[in-house]
Amino acid sequence: MTGAEIMGAVSFFVGLLGFVAGIWWRIEGKVRIAEDKAGKVADDLAAHKLHTAETYITKQGMREATESIMEAISGVKDAVDNMTLRVDRIVENQAKPRTTRS
Repeated sequence: MTGAEIMGAVSFFVGLLGFVAGIWWRIEGKVRIAEDKAGKVADDLAAHKLHTAETYITKQGMREATESIMEAISGVKDAVDNMTLRVDRIVENQAKPRTTRS
C-alpha cells in the first residue's frame, strides 16, 4: 500500500468513527431530554398525589361522615314524629264547641 492509500483508508475510518460518534451524541441528547421530561412527569405525579391526599376524603372518613349525617337526620325525623303526636294530642284535647239547642 502506498501512503495515499493508507491515508485514504485512515481518513475513511476516521470519518466513519466521527459519523458514528455524531449519531451517538444525538441519541444521547435525545435520551437526556427524555430523562428530564420523565423526571418532570414524576415530580408532577408526586405533587398531584400529595394534593389528592390532602384534599380528598378517604372511604373510611366518608363512611363516618355519612353515619353521623344519617344519625342527625334520624334525630330530626324523631323530633318531627314527636311534634306530630303533640299536635294530635292538642287537637284531640281541645274543648269541643257546645251545641245549644233552642
